[in-house]
Order: sequence, then C-alpha cells, then structure tokens
Amino acid sequence: MSWAGIAACLWVLAAAIVALLPMRRQYAPGFVLLGLAPVMIVWLSLTYGWWIGIVALFAFVSMFRKPLFFIGKRLLGKAPARAWEDRPK
Repeated sequence: MSWAGIAACLWVLAAAIVALLPMRRQYAPGFVLLGLAPVMIVWLSLTYGWWIGIVALFAFVSMFRKPLFFIGKRLLGKAPARAWEDRPK
C-alpha cells in the first residue's frame, strides 16, 4: 500500500474517532479534517487514478454534507437559520 493509501486510512480512522466525541469537542478536529480532505483526495487521485478520486470525493461529501451545506450557504450570502433564532419569543 502506498503512503497515500495509508494516510487516507488514518484520515478515516481520525474522522471516526472525532465523530465519537461530544459535539462541542468536534469542531477543531473537524475543521482540520475538513481542510486536509481536498489534499488527501488529490493525493489519492494522483496515486491510484481519477476514479478512486471520484469515490473519495463522494465519500467525503457524504461524511461532511452538513458543514459543506453551511459553508456553501455562507459563501452565497444566504445565512442559514440558527436553532435559537427559530424559537418563538
């Protein structure tokens, strides 16, 4: 197995461990994993081929769909509603 494959396996294990943490402790490691993911996907694509890169991209989007939707809405200028803003006063 190449270094890209080993690093990807370690990334997946780290993501699984972060998912077990309480929500308030997931933010910092989650942002680190979110930032490392594109580098990992490109590295896997260059090592194993574009189809592995596509599979890794789909897996990444599946795992990080809510943070990606939130970031996308923020970039488009549509601030997502917060839970405490929806409550009646």
